[in-house]
Amino acid sequence: MAVLGTTAAFLLIHIAILFSPSFAADPFAFFDFEVSYTTASPLGVPQQVIAVNNKFPGPVINVTTNYNVVLNVRNKLDEDLLITWPGIQMRRSSWQDGVLGTNCPIPSKWNWTYQFQVKDQIGSFFYYPSLNLQRAAGGFGPFIVTNRDIIPIPFAMPDGDIVLMIGDWYTQNHTALREALDNGKQLGMPDGVIINGKGPYRYNNTLVPDGIDYETINVDPGKTYRVRVHNVGVSTCLNFRIQSHNLLLAETEGYYTSQQNYTSMDIHVGQSFSFLVTMDQNASSDYYIVASARFVNQTVWQRVTGVAILHYSNSKGKASGPLPDPPNDVYDSSYALNQAMSIRQNVSASGARPNPQGSFHYGQINVTDTYILRSVPPVTIEGKLRATYNGISFVKPETPFRLADAFNVKGAYKLDFPSQPVDRPPKMDRSIINATYKGFIEIILQNNDTIAQSFHLDGYSFFVVGMGSGNWTENSRGSYNRWDAISRSTVQVLAGGWTAVLVSLDNVGIWNLRSENLDRWYLGQETYMRIVNPEDAGNKTELPVPDNVLYCGALAKFQKPQKASSATTIHVGSKAYLTLLVVFLVWFVR
Repeated sequence: MAVLGTTAAFLLIHIAILFSPSFAADPFAFFDFEVSYTTASPLGVPQQVIAVNNKFPGPVINVTTNYNVVLNVRNKLDEDLLITWPGIQMRRSSWQDGVLGTNCPIPSKWNWTYQFQVKDQIGSFFYYPSLNLQRAAGGFGPFIVTNRDIIPIPFAMPDGDIVLMIGDWYTQNHTALREALDNGKQLGMPDGVIINGKGPYRYNNTLVPDGIDYETINVDPGKTYRVRVHNVGVSTCLNFRIQSHNLLLAETEGYYTSQQNYTSMDIHVGQSFSFLVTMDQNASSDYYIVASARFVNQTVWQRVTGVAILHYSNSKGKASGPLPDPPNDVYDSSYALNQAMSIRQNVSASGARPNPQGSFHYGQINVTDTYILRSVPPVTIEGKLRATYNGISFVKPETPFRLADAFNVKGAYKLDFPSQPVDRPPKMDRSIINATYKGFIEIILQNNDTIAQSFHLDGYSFFVVGMGSGNWTENSRGSYNRWDAISRSTVQVLAGGWTAVLVSLDNVGIWNLRSENLDRWYLGQETYMRIVNPEDAGNKTELPVPDNVLYCGALAKFQKPQKASSATTIHVGSKAYLTLLVVFLVWFVR
């Protein structure tokens, strides 16, 4: 009876969460994640990786638009942990964002419950651990938000769903990579590319050793599949292609695209794409699925190639022969720029709500602020290798910024991030952007580094209005797409080039703005945007501090020790279901 009583109490706690004001009347989904180490051999070499629920990659989170997600994370690692959800906008609740500027880390052997709503969103995303290069060891998994039944999708319902998580991979674990960066070294060329946690199919006996486990995707002839591809790697852009098959682009990071066929697609670190792929070949043999490094010397990097197998149910033999060719433009960025700018928003399709996505005429809105963020190759600051935006290398926060605001902690950060590069020696600082609520800002990403980079903004999607080579100037605005630019949360900035995005600042909170390249992010290439509504007196535009908030830094004295507890997973339900559950529990307790 004591065990049953504990279970009843646990369920009542979750019911209380459900009926709290932040969860309104929308459905909910409960998940339980245990993050731990395990041993795997993605490239044939046994190594320590990070698993979620003993899976590498982790399990899929699959919910519907407007669902409330309650996700309990148990940290079984030997170091602090945070999980972040890039592209999930965390409307009104940066408290749940899972980066150091918004959350205290979950200590080793502790658990913490995230509570957020996937408000007015659809599409393909992923989650991963955000601290200390942990993503380089795994801990990532897919996050899918599906349409409600009443909202049509702008294509025929696919016959199946396929998720591919691609990324460069090192056989050293994340602590060794971290130590290398701390010692002023570059990470160097990765050891390979993995697809769904597995190494390459042995398409070449010289480049690929025997005995490596590879991914096989089973399909039926004549059917069309939605293939969701995420680059969860460390720092390498990958060209994705399926031998002899067209990739009909349909969605990227939560927004439907104008449907165009591609033979291959450059997918930069942190980016997500959905393709519709029809199995229209004769299946004389299996086909290669390839993810190969871009913007590098292909001869030197030839072994850094991920290869999986597309297997038709009526296939007559194994895949053989050379891989399909990648774009041959290593010294010419025009192809890559043209492909990136060819990705356009589907302005006639509904998104998560029954109104056209293109009804937001961003090109007619006056820009209120412009920020030019310049990145350069890492430099030495105070004897350490550091990366910068506008000459500032970000110092990891001790106290989450919005929590510092709530408790009037002074000196946690500075609101003096420069709006453009300044002529002064680089420095280490906690300088963030003091952005204006309901402002409409232009961010110019000027990449004067030697590598292609990915830029990400939490809490928002932005319109990718322009890209170019060289340095951005005022005249570059003449090339902007002001009608159907794709809206997304992660965009590439090619080496020696620029990318321009426009953002409508309607989501109150403090939001991380960073390089998704893990080495640059770890070395300090990030900042935050602080967006406050001074007229919000009733938590209408920002939810209050969560009841289960963790305290650290200047507020560590408020943190109580955590008692060991068990957790239960409730997958999907409704308020009606929980109402019946309450009745049952009341009867049971009596």
